[in-house]
Amino acid sequence: MKKLVFIVCIVMLFGCESDNVRFRNPYLPDYNFSVELNLNLPTYSGLNSNINPQLIPDTGSGVTLIVMKVSDTDYRAWDALCPNQFPTTCSQLTINGINAVCPCDDFEYSLFTGVGTEGEYTLKPYRVQIINPRLIRVYN
Repeated sequence: MKKLVFIVCIVMLFGCESDNVRFRNPYLPDYNFSVELNLNLPTYSGLNSNINPQLIPDTGSGVTLIVMKVSDTDYRAWDALCPNQFPTTCSQLTINGINAVCPCDDFEYSLFTGVGTEGEYTLKPYRVQIINPRLIRVYN
């Protein structure tokens, strides 16, 4: 009986496959950054409304972001580079309603989930901390 349990455990251990690979595009750089967005500033005032995604240009961190307020307690932040492309001049995502579109290949990605209609990889997510109702921090 002990041998059977051991064999079952080994099979389960090595039979499991991690799907973290799906989220890791080898072309997108991993920059360490932390940026605070003051929602009182006109540049970021669009983030005071729910479901109003904003393209946040590089703030000195090397990362261009797409940030969207879902509710008073939930923001989503994504890398603004096409997740299924090597970074080029056409690989910055554009916003189309609640989706982001890659101009290189016309793949579309949900700004709620990061999942695309096509392609191997999802949008690269970043963490968002709500410091107060008018100040958020986006970081990795």
